[in-house]
Amino acid sequence: MASMARDLLAENTLDATLQQISRSAVELVDGCDASGILVLRGNQVQSLAPTEQLVTDSDRLQESLREGPCFDAARPETTERVFRIPDFTEDPERWTSFVPRCRELGVGSMMGFLLYTREEELGALNMYSRKPGAFSEDSETAGWLLASHAAVAFSTALTDAQMQEAISTRHMIGEAMGILMGRHHITEEQAFDILRTHSQRTNTKLREVARRVCETGAPEQ
Repeated sequence: MASMARDLLAENTLDATLQQISRSAVELVDGCDASGILVLRGNQVQSLAPTEQLVTDSDRLQESLREGPCFDAARPETTERVFRIPDFTEDPERWTSFVPRCRELGVGSMMGFLLYTREEELGALNMYSRKPGAFSEDSETAGWLLASHAAVAFSTALTDAQMQEAISTRHMIGEAMGILMGRHHITEEQAFDILRTHSQRTNTKLREVARRVCETGAPEQ
C-alpha cells in the first residue's frame, strides 16, 4: 500500500493517476475483479478509469435508475463513506431496483468508497467481484486505505491539471491578443475587449474564442 501511494503521487497526469487507482484496487484488494471511479454531477454520472466494461455498465445502470451504492457514495450530501452489497443472489434490503439488474451484468458482490479530503468530495471508488460474498472485512479495510490514499492523489492531480489548463489558457489568450493587435493595429486592451465581447455575444468560452483567433486570425469562424 505504501508503494502504491508513492506510485500514485508520481503519476504525471490526472488520467494516469485515476488509472493507477483503479488498477491498484484490482491488484491490492482481495476479491476485486474490476474497479473504477464514479463522479456525480447533479444526476449525471461520469465513469472514470474503468478497468472493465462491467464498471461502465454498472455506472450507467445506476444513473438510469437513480440508485445504487456508488451513486449514493458519490452524492455530495452523503454521510456514509462506505457501501457494500455482499451478495447479489440474496433479496436486497436497499437498492431494490438496482441489485437484480446489476446481477444480470454478472456482478456477485461490490463495494463503494467515498473519495474525499478535508476540502472536497471527489466521487466514489467502486470495486466489483463476480463472486457472491467475495469481500471480507480485510477487503473493506484495504479498500478504505486505498480510497484514502487515492483521494489525496486524485485531488493533487486535479489541482495540477487545473493549473496547467489555466496556464495554457492564459498563453493562448495572450497569443490571440498579439494576433489581433498586429492585424488591426490596436492596443492590448482593445484586443482583449474584442475577445471578451465576442465570447459574451456568442456564449463561447474565452479560451475557445482565443483558439479560433490563433487558428484563423479572427474570432469568427
